[in-house]
Amino acid sequence: MSTVLGALRSRDDDGGAVTPGARDGRRFPRLRGDLVAVVLVAALVAGAALYGWAAVHRGVPILVGWPPLLAAWLPHFSPGGTTAVVVALLVVLAGPAVAARLRWGALLVLAYVASAAWTFGLALIDTYQVGIGDRLTTPTEYLTEVRRYPGLGAFLATFADRIAGTTPDTLATHSSGHPPLATLFYVWVGDVFGPGGEPAGLATLLLGASASVAVAVTVGSLGGLRWGPVELPLAPETRAAGRDLARRYLPFGVLFPGAVWVGVSADGMFAAVFAWGVAFLALGAVRRGVAGAALCLLGGVVLGAALFLSYGLVTGGLVPIAVAVLVRRWAPLAAGAVGAAAVVVLFAAGGFWWLDGYEQVQVRYYQFGEYGVLRPYSYWVWANLAAFALTLGPAVVAGLRRLAWWPRRVPLAVTLLVGAVLVAVAVADVSGLSKAEVERIWLPFGTWAVLACALLPPRSARWWLLAQAVLAIALNSLLATVW
Repeated sequence: MSTVLGALRSRDDDGGAVTPGARDGRRFPRLRGDLVAVVLVAALVAGAALYGWAAVHRGVPILVGWPPLLAAWLPHFSPGGTTAVVVALLVVLAGPAVAARLRWGALLVLAYVASAAWTFGLALIDTYQVGIGDRLTTPTEYLTEVRRYPGLGAFLATFADRIAGTTPDTLATHSSGHPPLATLFYVWVGDVFGPGGEPAGLATLLLGASASVAVAVTVGSLGGLRWGPVELPLAPETRAAGRDLARRYLPFGVLFPGAVWVGVSADGMFAAVFAWGVAFLALGAVRRGVAGAALCLLGGVVLGAALFLSYGLVTGGLVPIAVAVLVRRWAPLAAGAVGAAAVVVLFAAGGFWWLDGYEQVQVRYYQFGEYGVLRPYSYWVWANLAAFALTLGPAVVAGLRRLAWWPRRVPLAVTLLVGAVLVAVAVADVSGLSKAEVERIWLPFGTWAVLACALLPPRSARWWLLAQAVLAIALNSLLATVW
């Protein structure tokens, strides 16, 4: 027994066996590397803020209130915000242990409840009415179009023609910037739960909070796969390895700093829909027969729906491709493509063609000489990354550092899934169609980047979780965010 305990004590934070004399020499340089990466990214954020304010004083139209975020300096904290503090403390103190031991199905349910409570608590920092009830009621939001919804046929047939222009029929800002399903979602929420900002805000928050569970389901299905032949059904040890990886991820998925914008912005809802599309595809990809094909088809339908929520999610197509690469089977991707194509055909039959909408959105983006023209590309091409870093938090930065430094020690699922969303972010950034506001726009990608936190040493997980929670609560308490 003493020999076994000695061997366990001689393992470093990353799980690799080392000699007692080499333990500190290996552990602390790696911790220092994580901290150096965090400090460098913090410097990027500080640089974006200072440069942004200097540009504003020179008269350059950065067009955000608190560079690099669309926010205003307004320290505040309502009593309801203590919900976020309590959830954070519970997850920090007990999250890793509970995630490691709880039965898989019960863990997924608990993770959803915790994620919803965390997101809800952050929104309550602004008070319930401001943070949830009124958030989606401004003139630029989707509810403006809900109030003048003409019926499904007329809505789809005229949608593309109403994106650009300055007529009374021109769509409100957010409806015009997204495909029609984004507005239809709120039409249906109003029909089922009643009109107004409160049902819309709660539906958005509760759906958006499920994204972390969808990511965990995906990783639980695929996380144990490695290069080489894949036998279906998967071996028990392969399934166990995937769920172990998901268990390490889940506490970080719950305390996602981007939840500041999940509650409440439609982009948080988009993130969840996209994540569930990938999850269904992954569940089908590791099965054969009718059940596997049906799940892949369902995944494709959900991913197709995501394309009609946000034009930017077309770059997210790299994530389902990563799933196909992991299982070394193209049949699941083909089934998913059939499901997505069915959604495209249905919208086309209703009168809306995706490419027409995308073309008109580009016209709208530049027609007023505001967002597209005035926001300087030379600033936002790197300041976007600073805003995204605030969405991800320091733990993700440390995890990404480990992914880059030790790729051979990283589970293949993390490499491919996180790599896919980082490429998607790079494309969105360099294209220039994302200039500012990416703290919410890139939420569908940020939820997957959090997977990198599964690479952090278990014994330091609580400290990293605490850092994530402190960042999110500080952002929401010091700044008045638009979403």
